[in-house]
Amino acid sequence: MRLAGYIRVSTGSQLDGFGLEDQERIVRHWTRKNGHKLAKLFVEKPQSGTIAGDERPELADALLWMEEKKVHGLVAPNLDRLARELVVQEAALAQCWNHGGRAFMADQGEILPDDPEDPMRTAMRQMMGVFAQLDRGMTVAKLRRGRRIKGEKGQYAYGAPPYGWVALKKELTEEEMEQAGRTRARQLRDEDELSFRQIAAVLDAEGIRPKRGDRWHPETVRRMLANGTNRPPTLHPGSW
Repeated sequence: MRLAGYIRVSTGSQLDGFGLEDQERIVRHWTRKNGHKLAKLFVEKPQSGTIAGDERPELADALLWMEEKKVHGLVAPNLDRLARELVVQEAALAQCWNHGGRAFMADQGEILPDDPEDPMRTAMRQMMGVFAQLDRGMTVAKLRRGRRIKGEKGQYAYGAPPYGWVALKKELTEEEMEQAGRTRARQLRDEDELSFRQIAAVLDAEGIRPKRGDRWHPETVRRMLANGTNRPPTLHPGSW
């Protein structure tokens, strides 16, 4: 079966603890293990998992591939990757089924369409979505309280520092090796006009490592270069 893969990180990626590299590995492994073919992997730019599906172009494209019968279904790491908010999650699944496609999650297999003879199936899926939404809300509230307290003390309060900086004594300080990596990536982009995917390959080949993980992902490169200066960026929660 030909499947479209879908992965994403939210704007609050520090809440997920589930990077694009990990998600891609899980999706590819599940697809191979179950005898399917990954026709295309759709990678969403970092944004909130609670926004409508039609505001996420990669998800919209994946659903369009199903509508045009280019693929037979969609596979994601888990339901949270479609959306954390229940109503958005349900809308995405409904579009998938309406196009005649099938929905698979690597952590639980196929998500079966609603069946009027089995209302418990729908109820269980929706309850899982409710608890995922509640869990995220509680985590966000806790992080906001922590940031507010740190900010009142004049401390760095935005989670893991972006590539190029480290938090020393609760202040943001440049990290020499990572700053060199940022400079190299910017050179490849501005002077050599390479794509984010090509830049990722060059950085890997030259032994320049990302802050987390073993290799660069095109989206990680894009996010790193989004800040065009070598000064600590003005951050908001989830911007990196």
